[in-house]
Amino acid sequence: EVQLVESGGGLVQAGGSLRLSCAASGFTFDAHAIGWLRQAPGKEREGVSCISSTDGKSYYADSVKDRFTMSSDNAKNTMYLQIDSLKPEDTAVYYCAAAWSCLMILTTTPDYWGQGTHVTVSS
Repeated sequence: EVQLVESGGGLVQAGGSLRLSCAASGFTFDAHAIGWLRQAPGKEREGVSCISSTDGKSYYADSVKDRFTMSSDNAKNTMYLQIDSLKPEDTAVYYCAAAWSCLMILTTTPDYWGQGTHVTVSS
């Protein structure tokens, strides 16, 4: 059974930082694109970041690429999202995801999703 379990969310003041983690199991971690999605209150889902399974390159949405950094540890089947300089508009449920391509994650159509972790940024 495929499982993706997020952790690390919470309530943070604007300008602060968080590190989200995602523990994965049930699929070949290093053969999939892996990344993150988010959904803010009252808004549509958006792709946040992805690491390609073919060349290892990282991709970010324009709205986050100066502040968010994604990484992974293949030995632990775990991915991370370091979020710095948080803004109130970053408030959302953050989901980790896996797919056969980064395009599927960035367009919010991954093969596998987690259940999400809440990030709330106060002003």
